[in-house]
Parts: sequence; structure tokens; C-alpha cells
Amino acid sequence: MEWLNEYHLGGIAIGICTFLIIGLFHPVVVKAEYYWGTRCWWIFLVLGIAGIIGTVLISDILISSLLGVFSFSSLWTIKEIFEQRERVLKGWFPMNPKRKHEYE
Repeated sequence: MEWLNEYHLGGIAIGICTFLIIGLFHPVVVKAEYYWGTRCWWIFLVLGIAGIIGTVLISDILISSLLGVFSFSSLWTIKEIFEQRERVLKGWFPMNPKRKHEYE
């Protein structure tokens, strides 16, 4: 990781990884709502809190920054899970037929 500092690439690495982490959470929101509905919000709360604790405990700036992005993306996902339910109700995303009773 020292070569990132040597060539001043830390910011680029954080930017690329941030883009990938946020991009990863979009399909996670869609799949989580499809299979579990809004009941799974607490999983993202636990991930977010654990990530924040890890961010405070890790001294490496690159890993700490990426863990911070991951943890706050997890917390943002809580809001997105509930908004995804609304998007399903509007017909923008497919409804899980096994959980049809939850949308009525």
C-alpha cells in the first residue's frame, strides 16, 4: 500500500473503490427487498454500526476511508429499502409473488 502514497494514488484508489461500493449497493437493495422485504433493514444497521466502529479502530487511512464509505452506504441502504418497496408498489420493479400479501 505504500506505493499508493509514493505515487500519490490514494485519492484515486478511494474514488474508484467508493464508486464500486455504491454501485454494489444498488442491486443489493433490489434483491434484499425482493427476497426479504423491509424486514432486513436491521442487517444494514448492524453493518453500518460495525463499519463505523471499525473505521475508528483502524489507523490506515485508505482502509479506514473505504470502511467509512461502506458503513454509511449500509446506513443509506436502510432508507433505500423502504423506497424500493414504494417503487415496487408503483410497478417500477418486480414484486416477489411469494410475498404478494405484504404489498396489499
